[in-house]
Amino acid sequence: MIKNSSDFSSDFNSYLINTVGLPEVEAKEISAGLHREKYDKGSILLRRGDVCKHSFFVEKGLLRSYMLDDSGKEHVIQFAPENWFIVDRSSVYFNDPSESYIEAIEDTETVWIGEHFMCRAAEVSPAFGRYNDKLLHNHIRQMQKRINLLLGATAQKRYLSFIKMYPDLLLRVPQWMIASYLGITPESLSRVRKELAHNNFKTF
Repeated sequence: MIKNSSDFSSDFNSYLINTVGLPEVEAKEISAGLHREKYDKGSILLRRGDVCKHSFFVEKGLLRSYMLDDSGKEHVIQFAPENWFIVDRSSVYFNDPSESYIEAIEDTETVWIGEHFMCRAAEVSPAFGRYNDKLLHNHIRQMQKRINLLLGATAQKRYLSFIKMYPDLLLRVPQWMIASYLGITPESLSRVRKELAHNNFKTF
């Protein structure tokens, strides 16, 4: 179920000020008029075959993106907790039908960030344009690291990398979703956690 909302408080301004480093005046000008949505847990924000029209900035809650293979098995691509963006980039930038889904793991409040917003924001604040470029390159870097891990790293190394990437999600995400993200079975994840616990590594 989707709940329209235009009046709940925005943490996007705080993100622009505290993370991007924009002056408050620029942050308010950039974020004025942005569309916001609340989603119940379990809501599907994007379905395979739809064209993605915008990025989602998570103010509160937790989203994930995933794909289905030919057998119907889920493969988690990304998690997006507070102050993260999530989007199907190939769909939003090239107008292709999406190959993935975006789902709310928790009740979630989002800000919709469209292509026109990015252009306007860069005009208002060159600093935002530079930050957005850095964000894009960092996303590419992280995806390359993940590909390398999936191709050649042990299950334990993948799990430790997950903890570094998402240090606050171990108690918020079901273990089977973490296993899916890591490309291993839930049984393998359980063994990894037991081995780390045996070596006094706290995994909750």
